[in-house]
Amino acid sequence: MNLQTTFYGQPLANCLMNASGVHCMTNTELAELAASQAGAVISKTATLTARAGNPEPRYVDTSLGSINSMGLPNLGLDYYLDYWATRTEPLQFLSVAGMNYTENITALKKIEASDFTGITEFNLSCPNLPGKPQIAYDFELTKKLLTEVFQFFTKPLGVKLPPYFDLAHFDQMAEILNQFPLVYVNSINSVGNGLVIDPKTDAVVIKPKAGFGGIGGEYVKPTALANVRAFYTRLKPEIKIIGTGGVLTGQDVFEHLLCGASLVQVGTQLHQEGPEVFARLTAELAAVMEQKGYQSLADFQGKLKTL
Repeated sequence: MNLQTTFYGQPLANCLMNASGVHCMTNTELAELAASQAGAVISKTATLTARAGNPEPRYVDTSLGSINSMGLPNLGLDYYLDYWATRTEPLQFLSVAGMNYTENITALKKIEASDFTGITEFNLSCPNLPGKPQIAYDFELTKKLLTEVFQFFTKPLGVKLPPYFDLAHFDQMAEILNQFPLVYVNSINSVGNGLVIDPKTDAVVIKPKAGFGGIGGEYVKPTALANVRAFYTRLKPEIKIIGTGGVLTGQDVFEHLLCGASLVQVGTQLHQEGPEVFARLTAELAAVMEQKGYQSLADFQGKLKTL
């Protein structure tokens, strides 16, 4: 059974990655991911300077997933640039986000001027910053920002998107994204502004934003698959899809690939199991493929059937 794949011209042992935000804050955590059976590793979403993030409790596992309002805690862009400078992985992913329009431009100019040779994931979907709307829900602003970015940014760039829920929005965002030389689109970030209540205390379970937070895990799988499929069928073929959301089992990985994902990121389940999750998921994916008679990922990737 061949789980190997290629992304941006680089061979990978398999299609699995961590989702930025989970087990990737420090050099130690990143190195643990690199030593696991993940096919690739992405750093914590970095801002220009280090951030402590929102007050705790800000992340809670639930019966069907998780809720979080982390507030982008990270050690700053220089920290992650320095980390990747010490590594020899054939494919490196660096996630970045600004706290405002100007910071986005400044951060990407810093990466452009650096020695970083990997792929930058531009996070346009931070749903848990108090008072900060998501850029990717403002289509006009998204187009303006990407237009300015690609006037100076020459390194490989992907974007991370929030979930969309209307077919017209898929059409509108795909029309914008198709105008730019993006390497990939990552769908989805957590489903923003959910609310979880503790039945024992009749209180919300996280502190920031009066309990409102991004929902991940099993809850979001149908939405994640829909977004993967919608963009796979709308974007020009050179823009690949990274599928994120609701990956608990090898079957979930298989379904993301079937919908058109080239790589699959794991968040909530990685938080719950640790880096060992990748060994389990690769074994389960291989078992699903064997049962269905597929020898490689290319045998079924993107080949979802309709009725």
